[in-house]
Order: sequence, then C-alpha cells, then structure tokens
Amino acid sequence: MDAEAAIVVSCLRKNYGRVEAVRGVSFAVRRGTTTALLGGNGAGKTTTLSMLLGVLTPSAGAIAILGEDMPGNRYRVLPRINFTSPYVDLPKRLTVTENLRVFADLYGLRDPVARIAELARRFDLAAFLDRPYGKLSAGQRTRVSLAKALLNAPEVLLLDEPTASLDPDIGDRMRSYLEEYQRTSRCTMLLASHNMGEVERMCDDVIMLRAGVVVDQGSPADLVSRYGRANMEQVFLHIARSTDGADLPPARGAGPADAEA
Repeated sequence: MDAEAAIVVSCLRKNYGRVEAVRGVSFAVRRGTTTALLGGNGAGKTTTLSMLLGVLTPSAGAIAILGEDMPGNRYRVLPRINFTSPYVDLPKRLTVTENLRVFADLYGLRDPVARIAELARRFDLAAFLDRPYGKLSAGQRTRVSLAKALLNAPEVLLLDEPTASLDPDIGDRMRSYLEEYQRTSRCTMLLASHNMGEVERMCDDVIMLRAGVVVDQGSPADLVSRYGRANMEQVFLHIARSTDGADLPPARGAGPADAEA
C-alpha cells in the first residue's frame, strides 16, 4: 500500500487541551486518484488537512506525503504540493496578478508570466487581473484561489470546498478543469467537500469522518450500495445523523487505532 500511496496517515491525533479534534485516524490515498475526505462540521476534516500541510503539528501519529515524513521533511514536500480553500484569503491589497506572482516566485517558477497568463485564460481571470483581491466577489476569489493552487503543477493537491460560492456553470467548468488536470498529470487529489454531487462525479474513493474518527471508506458506488441508499447525499446524512455508530457497517480501510477510538 505504501508504494502505491501518495499520502499515508497513521494513528493521527490532534488535541486542543481536552478536546480531541482528530482521534487516531489512519488512511492511505492512492497515487493518481481523487479521494474525498467527508464529514459534518467538526468531524476533523480541516484539522487533518492542516496537519497534512504542516500548518498544525500532530499530537501523535505519522504522516507521509510522496514518501517524505511530515512535518519533519515538509520543505522537501511543499514545492510538490498545493492547497486551495475559499476560507483562506490572499492579501487583499495586492492585485490578482501581484498575488499570483508572489506565489509563483515562492514556488520558483521559471516563467511565471506565461504560467499566470495560461491560468488566467483557464479560470477566466483576465477581466480582473489588475483588481485588488479584496474587491473581488466570493466566486472570483474562489477562482483565484484555484489558480494559485495550480501554479506549480502540483503532484498532490489538497482541496477544501474548491467550488464553494461558484455558480453552477462556473462550478462545472472548474470541476472539468480539475478532472482534466488530474487525468493528464496523474496528480493525487484529496477533496474535502459538502457537495455530494461533486464527490460522486470526481472521486475514486471516499473516507468518512465523524467526531475525529474514520467510520467508513470505499468508492462512492460501494458506499451507496453498502448503505442501501440512492446517492452519496443520503449516505452522508445517514452517517452524520447516526448517534452511536451501532447502525454503521464496519469501517473498511481503517487502521486499528480507528477501531480503538
């Protein structure tokens, strides 16, 4: 599994005082696939993504990305990965071009002007490249954040609600671009989303979190069949509303720490 996985998480825990945000999570994300990390508010998705990025230090457990330990070897990994979230703002006084140029320089791009121009075409940014980021609409900011995440052509892409606040047309175009990029680059994507249609469309595998624990894992089709539901939205609601886990099937793909938790 390790040789086939771009991301390996083992017995991961994160405590904030007496609060356990992540409680012994273990999973692996296969190279070249798109995997969803799902759960309700407070399930531990954002905390897990933050630990994968090295922004938060785990209380216990281990993370390996592209064969490198995190956060110890994060500076070997960070040039090869990227992240987007509509909830993380870029500097508001800088223009879109200035923001993208800062990140292009941080990633050491050889031809940042050409790369920014290419992404501006892809994400329809040309009309507001010279506008301060703080004066953009929520949907425009989301598109800029997505463009920023693709600047370095990452091998691993962490996506936190990547199409939030986009209208259906633009959201569909952004998903199509991400799918095309994943196919052509063989990038590994880990997607946290509350849009179950997006999950069913884009994802090969789904990891279900609840209260900081992995409660199930499988492909969208497998989970729909296992729970006897019509779609992933119904599966999500069933898991989110289960109070003690007694009515959930045994988790598949979870490590021993998950069972103990």
